Amino acid sequence: MAEKTLVPTKQYLQTGSHIGARFKTGGMKKYIFKKRRDGLNVMDVETIDKKIRTTASFLSQYEPESIVVVSKKQYGQVPVKKFAEATGAQKILGRFIPGTFTNPEGKKFVEPKVLLATDPGSDWQAIKEAVKIRIPVVALCKTDNSTKNIDIVLPINNNGRQSLALAYWLLAREFLKSKKLIKKDSDFKENVESFEYPVQGEKQKEKTYPEKAVKTA
Repeated sequence: MAEKTLVPTKQYLQTGSHIGARFKTGGMKKYIFKKRRDGLNVMDVETIDKKIRTTASFLSQYEPESIVVVSKKQYGQVPVKKFAEATGAQKILGRFIPGTFTNPEGKKFVEPKVLLATDPGSDWQAIKEAVKIRIPVVALCKTDNSTKNIDIVLPINNNGRQSLALAYWLLAREFLKSKKLIKKDSDFKENVESFEYPVQGEKQKEKTYPEKAVKTA
């Protein structure tokens, strides 16, 4: 019997979590289920779900304050902020100042043991410094992202605000469960909407993607 997904498959589909780009990189090929008629590559929901579980489990091996989560892109900043608040991780929003991980004399210097990046493209400076100090790099990756220097790839739409909200909400919930700080899903009192970057007038526009775009269990 197939393992139940963390949220209903329909929720992944409605948030567009499975939607990739027209381009695919070599490192992301294995996460692609099919290409749609409009040319967009589509990721498999079951794979996304499994990778959220394994990513949260990996992160839970670290003390929260030793995790640094970053997002330069705007739509990732509220999800990252909420994830940090829920778990106790450190956050860096907006521009990543060069030397943050490598210059002990810098005002913003931190010494993480693991990096969680929202987008390998926009968060390249943080990843570059994480590699330099030899800490694991975890990253949310769309089909057109390079996976170079990424130790753990979480395949998901890292452009959509609803997709990013769902990803970080689930990562926070599963992290807390793995840490045994909560026992069950209902113990996590935050709702997924609170993790979403608020953009007035765009909610309706982004809402739904056809369920038939990916396979389901």
